[in-house]
Amino acid sequence: MQPIIAREGWLHIALSLLAAVAVTIWAGWLWAMPLWLIAFFVVQFFRDPKREPPQESGLILSPADGRVVFVGPATDPYLDRPSLKISVFMNVFSVHSNRSPVAGEVKKIWYTPGLFVNAALDKASHQNERNAIWIRDGNAGNDIVFVQVAGLIARRILCYVNEGDHLDKGQRYGFIRFGSRVDLYLPETCAAQVGIGDRATAGLSVVARQA
Repeated sequence: MQPIIAREGWLHIALSLLAAVAVTIWAGWLWAMPLWLIAFFVVQFFRDPKREPPQESGLILSPADGRVVFVGPATDPYLDRPSLKISVFMNVFSVHSNRSPVAGEVKKIWYTPGLFVNAALDKASHQNERNAIWIRDGNAGNDIVFVQVAGLIARRILCYVNEGDHLDKGQRYGFIRFGSRVDLYLPETCAAQVGIGDRATAGLSVVARQA
């Protein structure tokens, strides 16, 4: 059973609550109020609601919660091909669990160290620390690449899959702490279903359809 709070946050939540309770006991509510606000923020940041992804064939789901900041043609730097690129920016109030956009086999993983510029900027795709996963869709046979990109505040990318693993559509595969983005590189034949400024929900929102 999936916990409501992401396991990545259990220690952070425990420490923030312990600090708030301790200051409340020793100094009172007035002094402890800022710590309770911090604890509330930490709890909301690490929330991880259960998702039931749509299973219709040909759908490509959003790998992240957030705002769509790029939709358009681009060169896939991992498979060296023309592609449709879709980017979703997560702010500090987004759910930060990452989910697989399709079902299939993980063919390769690339980790690239880098900078920590604002993840809402397009240059973050090429300059920031990032972790890319190439998956071959088990139904359509298309090659999909999705990339976890660290941001200005995010300094910790977590990925829980290895090459050769199978991912189900909408399956949780990673987490990024404190604001970041996820880039999708899709075959040119895919049709985008979102535009810049749209809100996306990981494992639920359809961002593209495969031909």
